[in-house]
Amino acid sequence: MADKPGLLERLAKGVVLGAEGYVFELERRGYIKAGPFVPEVVLDFPEAVDELHREFLRAGAEVMVALTYYGDREKLKTVGREGELETLNRRAVKLAKKAAAEGNALVAGDICNTWVYDHNDKEASSKKVRQIYTEQVSWAVDEGVDFIIAETLDYFGEGMLALEVIKSFGLPAMITFASVQDTLREGISHVEACRLLAAEGADVVGLNCSRGPGTMLPMLREIRQVVSGYVAAQPVPYRTTPDQYAFQQLREPGGERLFPIALEPFLCNRFEMADFARQAEEIGVNYIGICCGGAPHHVRAMAEALGRTPSASRYSPELSLHPMIGKHVHEKDEEFLGHWKD
Repeated sequence: MADKPGLLERLAKGVVLGAEGYVFELERRGYIKAGPFVPEVVLDFPEAVDELHREFLRAGAEVMVALTYYGDREKLKTVGREGELETLNRRAVKLAKKAAAEGNALVAGDICNTWVYDHNDKEASSKKVRQIYTEQVSWAVDEGVDFIIAETLDYFGEGMLALEVIKSFGLPAMITFASVQDTLREGISHVEACRLLAAEGADVVGLNCSRGPGTMLPMLREIRQVVSGYVAAQPVPYRTTPDQYAFQQLREPGGERLFPIALEPFLCNRFEMADFARQAEEIGVNYIGICCGGAPHHVRAMAEALGRTPSASRYSPELSLHPMIGKHVHEKDEEFLGHWKD
């Protein structure tokens, strides 16, 4: 649509609600192999991607993100499908555009951590990363995305490369960092990395993945203090703690690490993610979303917490109508209520 407001126009008016977590959700549904986490589903079952886009859209997401996370040349090599690289990237954008058109949503191209960048071999690794980003962004631009997200970056240098490539195509750039350490791999703090990227011209900077609401919010407060521009936050919906501040570290007492496919004991419920959305808005975060582990019910609760009524709100819970715990339980059933409410 020619009159569709872009990312920066929407951010100038208020919070933009995003939604990610496509890879984890589609793995749970049986369409992506855990381990490589390559989005082969785009090639093999595009209808599954289309459906998840639509579910996020109905839940209130304003951005449909093309499922090209780990859809780069190096990752496709690991599953023997490098020859389908361009097809995957172009089809992913087409699927996102199709869904976005149903709700006047934005379409974001997506690039991510490559596992190729090495700050100890900066020149050679930068050349490879630049090639990966350039071909992915070029296909996304050719297919008509509105902006590009570079996400889950744990090197500041990789973030700079992403920004350089995105800006060379003239699109808004959203750069978000993630790390299982207290700092990025070069030793630069997440806060300083965001400040520097914003100073270099990134339109939106912030954090995604790794940290849950409990351990991302304190960092967001610091970032908001040093960044005058737009700030993004897309945590994982898991109950991370000061001792286990990234979801990669989560484990039950005396147990083995649960990442990445046994994290359910730590999964946040919809109310916790709604509370995160409210707190992030109060801090002054501009782009609020969710990452790995996120599902449409989380997004709907976050949208409603931000004062919105997406189409999926038609089916939001109304427990007063429940036959056992609702307002109009018959006397003959009252004896059973203790079992339901305890």
